[in-house]
Amino acid sequence: MAHDDDDTPDPEEVAFLAAYDPGAFERPSVAVDVALLSAFDGALHALLLRRDQHPHRGRWALPGGFIRMDESLEEAAGRLLRDKASLAQVFVEQLFTFGDPDRDPRMRVLAVAYYALVHPARFKEALETVEGLELGRLVVPWEGETGGPVEVEGPHGGDRPMAFDHADILGMAVKRIRGKLDYSPIGFQLLPPNFTLRELQEVHETILARPLNKDSFRRRMLATGLLEATGEREHAVGHRPAELYRFVRRSAV
Repeated sequence: MAHDDDDTPDPEEVAFLAAYDPGAFERPSVAVDVALLSAFDGALHALLLRRDQHPHRGRWALPGGFIRMDESLEEAAGRLLRDKASLAQVFVEQLFTFGDPDRDPRMRVLAVAYYALVHPARFKEALETVEGLELGRLVVPWEGETGGPVEVEGPHGGDRPMAFDHADILGMAVKRIRGKLDYSPIGFQLLPPNFTLRELQEVHETILARPLNKDSFRRRMLATGLLEATGEREHAVGHRPAELYRFVRRSAV
């Protein structure tokens, strides 16, 4: 028998694998769904696709699909973002695996959800490029990190019923980014390279869906060590130019 540190194939294992029947056990299918979030106009928004096929035809879904046999989960997420949202080089983070037995009426499907924060300008590019994409405004019916599904409205109002458990996926993404606000520079994707503390506060208030005290917010942000002053100020503004800051380190999400 081969030793653990020997690359020589174990004949018994070779014979076992040759005779192994992968159909001997039931296996679920695996899908990847990506929650793309942005913060602007005082609300969180997500990119949605309207389903044109059963099941849940006519409902709205996150960009997603089934994983291929020759790709990793991350590769599947990248492919699906390119194919369904025309977005590349998006830093995604794995969010959660959704595995309720009845989440998909077709068959047993596990969904590995990812999420990403995307600058509003990239949302605009995707909407102009891909037919069928729509911007959904998130209405979060719970406070803080309570968690749970969210409601989604269209760009001109009106409910957008979500397919499968995608309202839960969006809710989980909101809960995750709210929990990371105090220790991770998650505003990096949502702000220009240099920004004012007021702009940063507006991003935090949008994500948290509540106002924040200006003075305490600034003290807390500066104490984190995540920010550094650029030595520059705003240009061409109708008020006293504010000091510009940047993130000391950047994070993927």
